[in-house]
Parts: sequence; C-alpha cells; structure tokens
Amino acid sequence: MIYRKKTYYINPEQVDTFNDFFHTYLLPNQWKNGAKLIGRWVSGDKRYITAIWEYESLEAYEKIEERVRADELHKQAEAEKHRIAKIILSSKQEFMEATADYHVPRHIVAVSGLIQNDCGETLLVKTNWRNDTWELPGGQVEEGEPLEIALRREILEETAIDVELRSTTGVYQNTTGRIVSIVFKGIALNTEIVKQDSEIQEARFIKLTEENVSDYITRTHMATRAIDALKSSVTVPVEAVKVKPYELLHRLGT
Repeated sequence: MIYRKKTYYINPEQVDTFNDFFHTYLLPNQWKNGAKLIGRWVSGDKRYITAIWEYESLEAYEKIEERVRADELHKQAEAEKHRIAKIILSSKQEFMEATADYHVPRHIVAVSGLIQNDCGETLLVKTNWRNDTWELPGGQVEEGEPLEIALRREILEETAIDVELRSTTGVYQNTTGRIVSIVFKGIALNTEIVKQDSEIQEARFIKLTEENVSDYITRTHMATRAIDALKSSVTVPVEAVKVKPYELLHRLGT
C-alpha cells in the first residue's frame, strides 16, 4: 500500500466554503473511481487541511487519477476552483509508505449475485475501474445492513433491476484486501436495464454457462464464484438479527 498526503493551504475565513467544495466535487469523484480516503484533518488555526488517501500501488494511483481527470465531476471542480481561487492559497502532495500495520484487524463485507431472467440469461456488469472484465453485480454492505438487502439495493442502484434472492452459493475471502464476499442466486423481477450509477460502465443480460464464463469474466477468482453459483442447487440459511432485545430482521432459506 502507498499513501498520498494532500495538503491545501487556505484562507481560514473560508474553511466552510472549501469543505463544501471538497465534499461536492473532490471526494465523490475520488470515491467512485476507486480511491480510499483514510482521513482528513484541519489545523487549529484553520490555515491548512490535510487529506490522506490509500492506494494498492503507485500504478493503481495513476490509473485512478486518469479516470478522475476524465470524469465530468473533475471538469465541474476545475470550473468551481476558478470561482473560489482566493480560498486555496497553495497546495502540495507527497507519497508515503507505512512502516507496519497498526490497525485492529477488520474486514470489508461485500455481496454479489448471479441474477437470471426468464430466458436463463445472467445479469453482468462492467465497472469503470475493472473494465477488463464483466462481473456479477453487487457491492459493499453498509454497517448494520442485512446482506440480502444490501445486494438488492446495490443492483437496483446500478441497473434499475429489482431482484428476488433465493439462495446463497458461496463465501469467499480476499486476504489481501481484507474482503469477505457472499454470493447469492436469484431472479430478476424486471428486465429493462437502466444504467443509473456512474461507477457502472455497462450492464447486460448474457447467456452465461460454465463453458463460456472465462470469455466474459476474465478474473479467475470472480469466474470461480460465477461457476459455483451456476452449479449450485442448495442453500445455507442467512439470517440477520438484532439483540437486546432480540428481533429477527431478515431471513433467507429454510
């Protein structure tokens, strides 16, 4: 991992205006193109603000920056920057490497789904930062969100397709990215795809089989999940509960 430390020296009387600029243009553009914000701090005298971003490598940073600069939000940010030019006095950035991992171990929980229409075609998406491959739709689970609710939300946000989930087909772990991914299987309740999320480059129903998976899903670990889902005929129950007091929030399976 590498870290980019970006510091803006600003007019202290305009810190709120600069914060609005950051949250409206800079942050969403970086997020949707794959950057991870570690944190952001303002000095006690409000004269400078520092943000630290995390990337897998310098090459990953360069690819993300290429997408960021091609994004419409970047054009809007540049126009707005000229309007508020007197707020930003100067800026600088530097790259750092961590000496060790000092965080308490934690994982990101993600969900994806093999979703098929009445013709047996599978819904696949291609994202802006993984456009070398098609993949099963899905995304990250928000804190406190039931797994299947998270998957339905992600697919609806990305493609306007509502789904009914019927089974779970596998649990997978990416130890490098600290990601635990749960894959579901379900059906599409409507079939008209409307690309609604700027993270998605393309979405399509494709006649996916075990034999042609690699023609579409070119990343091996993603292809394995799709094949497992295509072959799966059983499910393991998935349940979300609250405790103190106990409340069943959601359950899938017998």
